[in-house]
Amino acid sequence: MSSQNNTPGLKLNLGCGNHHLNGYLNVDKVGRADTLCDLESLPWPWENNSVQEIVMRHVLEHLGQKSDTFLGIMQEIYRVCRDGAVITITVPHPRSDSFLDDPTHVRPITVNGMALFSKAKNLEWAERGAANTPLGLILDVDFELTDSRFNLDEPWLSKLQQGVLTTEQIFEAERHQFNVVHEIEIVLTVRKPAQ
Repeated sequence: MSSQNNTPGLKLNLGCGNHHLNGYLNVDKVGRADTLCDLESLPWPWENNSVQEIVMRHVLEHLGQKSDTFLGIMQEIYRVCRDGAVITITVPHPRSDSFLDDPTHVRPITVNGMALFSKAKNLEWAERGAANTPLGLILDVDFELTDSRFNLDEPWLSKLQQGVLTTEQIFEAERHQFNVVHEIEIVLTVRKPAQ
């Protein structure tokens, strides 16, 4: 781990809306945010390697209708974060009414989609001859997928809790049916070489 982590970094709550977090710089382009910033306007106002944590709760699916803009946002997240920074992303599942009903949602965010930004995964796929787009290598960013959780809709959650359905059955349903999973939580860890 590099020496850039010795001093506390910023904690950003990006696209905060009305969901302000104590101890974070709450950022949005409108409203009563601590800092007003259009996240699609690049570069962002924070210094390289100045951020230790980012929370993006129901915001990433609203950003970057054009692929170049979205990829630029991922590069900005990487630029401002230090090695070891943690990014927590919460998004609606792309096969949920909450994703489909909002006309301002411009792209689905998935666990496998976020894995495309991992250099380790990119190299692993290249070795196997897989056709996955190596965005980590192309963009020179490196986000390790360190956790993901699916928050289930009803009645799926109750059926799982009651033992009526297994986890495997839930995941099979999630692949083929709508409104099984309400939202996805994805945790990424920034990996940067020592400086």
